[in-house]
Amino acid sequence: MLENYFPILLFIVVGLLVGVLPMMLGRFLGPNRPDPEKLSPYECGFEAFEDARMRFDVRYYLVAILFILFDLEVAFMIPWAVTLRDELGLFGLGAMAVFLGILTIGFVYEWKKGALQWD
Repeated sequence: MLENYFPILLFIVVGLLVGVLPMMLGRFLGPNRPDPEKLSPYECGFEAFEDARMRFDVRYYLVAILFILFDLEVAFMIPWAVTLRDELGLFGLGAMAVFLGILTIGFVYEWKKGALQWD
């Protein structure tokens, strides 16, 4: 019974070694010569002028979520377009039309609410 789980255990061990071993080699074998220039904060060529924990405007997150939403839409459309004629047929076309219609309604709603405008 336990021999069935050996490949899974081996996969986990190899994955941990591939992830941890290079970090440990870099930590122990790499040079460690810190100086004030290397330890100073760097932001776009000049010293940081605000706290790193400053608050972002909510609209930034709304635009990021919209980007992810439409990026996933394209990721769903590519395999759909490849298999449309051979496997999906008219049902697949209708399903994608409903999907795109719902996303378009959401996009228009966000646009009308002003989520895409920067003041």
